[in-house]
Amino acid sequence: MMFHADGCDIIGRIPNEIGNLSGLISVQLADNGLTGDIPVTIGGLKELQSLSLTDNTLEGSIPSELCRLDKLALLFLTSNTLSGPIPTCLGNVVSLRNLFLGSNMFSSSIPSALTGLKDLLILNLSSNSLTGSLPIDIGKWKVLISMDLSNNQFSSDIPTGVVNLKDLTHFSLSNNRITGLIPQSLDLKEKFQLEKLRYLIYFNVSFNRLEGKIPGGGAFGNYSIESFKGNKGLCGAPQLHVRSCQRNSKARIKLVIYVTLPIASTLLVVALIIIILRSRKRKDNLPTQEDLLPLGTWKRISYHELHQATDGFSQNKLLGNGSYGSVYHGTLSDGITFAVKVFNLELQGAFKSFDVECEVLRNTRHRNLIKIISSRSNDLDFKALVLEFMPNGSFDKWLYYDNHILDILQRLNIMIDIASALEYLHHGNATPIVHSDLKPSNVLLDEDMVAHLSDFGIAKLLCNEDSMIQTITMATIGYMAPEYGIDGIVSTKGDVYSFGILLMETVTRKKPIDEMFTGERSLKSWVKESISTPLNQVVDMNLLSTNGREHSAANDCALSILQVALECSAELPDERHNMKEIVTKLKKIKAKFLKNTERARQRLT
Repeated sequence: MMFHADGCDIIGRIPNEIGNLSGLISVQLADNGLTGDIPVTIGGLKELQSLSLTDNTLEGSIPSELCRLDKLALLFLTSNTLSGPIPTCLGNVVSLRNLFLGSNMFSSSIPSALTGLKDLLILNLSSNSLTGSLPIDIGKWKVLISMDLSNNQFSSDIPTGVVNLKDLTHFSLSNNRITGLIPQSLDLKEKFQLEKLRYLIYFNVSFNRLEGKIPGGGAFGNYSIESFKGNKGLCGAPQLHVRSCQRNSKARIKLVIYVTLPIASTLLVVALIIIILRSRKRKDNLPTQEDLLPLGTWKRISYHELHQATDGFSQNKLLGNGSYGSVYHGTLSDGITFAVKVFNLELQGAFKSFDVECEVLRNTRHRNLIKIISSRSNDLDFKALVLEFMPNGSFDKWLYYDNHILDILQRLNIMIDIASALEYLHHGNATPIVHSDLKPSNVLLDEDMVAHLSDFGIAKLLCNEDSMIQTITMATIGYMAPEYGIDGIVSTKGDVYSFGILLMETVTRKKPIDEMFTGERSLKSWVKESISTPLNQVVDMNLLSTNGREHSAANDCALSILQVALECSAELPDERHNMKEIVTKLKKIKAKFLKNTERARQRLT
C-alpha cells in the first residue's frame, strides 16, 4: 500500500494517526505546506520502505522512533527546517540506500555510527550547520556513489579512507573549513591516491582551507578551477589558475613540515604556558589594576604591554573611532594579535559604557559575537577592552569599497551570522540583551568572512524577553526604531527593526542616511515602493548574475530578503518577528537559493 501526494498543496501537521497505517510501504508528501514535527507514531509503519517529506516546513528533530523502520531504504527530508543532531540510531537502519537530509538546520557532527550503513548509495547532508571532523572510517561506505557535504562547517582533513570509495561518481565538500592536503600521490602508498577513483565525474572542494598539490591524474585532469577555487594554499597546473607547485623534493619537505609542525607547536605552547604560569607567581601586579573576570577566563595583560604593542596608542595603529573611544591594533610579544578599545573617560557616559560592555561580554559566548581577551582598568585614568582581532575589518568597508564586491551568498551568510548573534542575545540568556546599535560598522569579519557582532557600549539588559525599558538612547539615526525616538522605549523588537534596515542596506547598498532620502522618503519607504517594480531598480547590481537562470535565482533571493526586511521593520513592535523566526526564514532563503543555483548549473551542463 502506498500514499503518494506530492505537490498537492496539503497544509498543516502530519496527523499522529498516520502510524495506524501499518501496511504502508511508501509515503511521499514532498512539495506541500506541511508544518510541525515529524510525528513519533511514524515508527509504527513497520513495512515502510520509502519516506519523502522534501520541500515542506517541518521543524524539530528527527524522532528516534524513525530508527525502528528496519525496512526503510529511501529517506528524503531535504529542504525543511529540521534541527538538532543527526540521530546516531540512524546507523541501525542498515536497509538505508538513499539518505537525503540537506537544506535543514542540523547542527551536530556526522555520527560515526552512520558508517555502519554498508549498502548506502547516496548521502546528502549539504546546507546544514554540521561541524567537527568527517568520519575517519568513511571508507566503509564501499558502494557509495554520491556524497554531498557542502555548505556546512566541517573543519577536519579529508580522510584518506575516501579513496576506498571505488564507485564514487559525485563528491562535494565545498564551502566548509576543510584543512590539510587533497589525498594524492606524493610517493606515498597507492591507497592514498584520490586520483585512482576512476568513476569520479564531479569533484568540488572549493572555498575551504586546503593546501598542497592538486592531483593531475585520472579524472582530475578534466576538472576546472571551479572545483578548487577559494583555497589559498593549493598549487597545480597552469590551467587551474593557481600558483605552480615546487619540485617534488620540496613538496616532500612541505609534507614533513605539515606533519611535524603542529606537534612541535603544541609542545612549544605547553612549554610557554608553564613558563608564563611560573613567572606570574613571582610577579606582583600594580595595585591599581584589576581584572574584571577570573584569571582563568581572561588573559592578564598589563598597561605597559598594551602601550608597547600599540606603539604608545599611535595613529599608525588606529583602526577607528567610536562613540566612547578609539580602537587600536597591536601584537603582543607572544605573537597574539588583538584590537584594544580604549575609552575616552572625558566623555559623559564612557564609564557606564565600559561597565556595560564588560557585563555583556562577561556573560555571553557565541561564535558570532566578538570575543574578549582581557580588560584593563586603572582607577579613573585608563579603561580598555582587549578584543579578538578581526583581520577583514568591518562589514561597512566590504559593502561600500569598490574593490570589495560581495556576492549575494556572502552577504546572506553575513546576515545569518548576525541574526544568529541577535537570536542568542535575545533568547539564549537568562537576562535578554538588547544590542541597541546595530549597523554595518559594528559587524566585524574574521579571516573566513564569518561575521561577529561588536560594540556593546549602549546595550541594555532586560528582565525577560517580553520586557522593555524607557531610557535615553544613543542609537544611530537611520537604524533606530520609531519607539526609541518617540518614547525612548528599548526592547528586543527595537533590534529587530534595526536588523530589518540592515537587511535592506545589505541588498540595496544604500545607507539609510543617503542623500537621496530626504523629507518623508526613507530607505524603508523606497524599498517598500520599489519592491513591486523590476528589482534592478533597487537591488545592488553586483548581486544579479548575467546568466539567465542564475540571475533568476539571485533575483528571487534578493526579493525574499527584502520581504523579510520589511516584516522586521514594521512600524509597531508587536507586528515584528522575533529573531528565532528570522533566523529560520533566512536559512530557508539560503537553502532555496543554493538549490536553485545548483539546478541552473546542472541545466547548463
